[in-house]
Amino acid sequence: MLTLLKTPIGRLRLLGYVEGLSLLVLLFIAVPLKYAAENPSLSKIIGPTHGALFLLFIINTLSVGVEQQWQFRKTTYKVLLSCIIPFGTFYIDRKILSKI
Repeated sequence: MLTLLKTPIGRLRLLGYVEGLSLLVLLFIAVPLKYAAENPSLSKIIGPTHGALFLLFIINTLSVGVEQQWQFRKTTYKVLLSCIIPFGTFYIDRKILSKI
């Protein structure tokens, strides 16, 4: 995992994992607890955390795209789209980011 921190693409990949993981926790743990157990405390923490990670992923994607001179239509927009589609960050990591 430490090797991911050494390059901009590695940091983007790590951020994608964390953002995707936060969505999993939000959807499958926090929201069910909120509605089934009437306990919104975890949703109040994970919701804004996921939102911040989402924004960081977008900003980092644009930054890495400019730095690496990605063609927008070929790479950058696909990586940006991945964070809008649920669990897309995991898919895009395997299909694009791990090969760059």
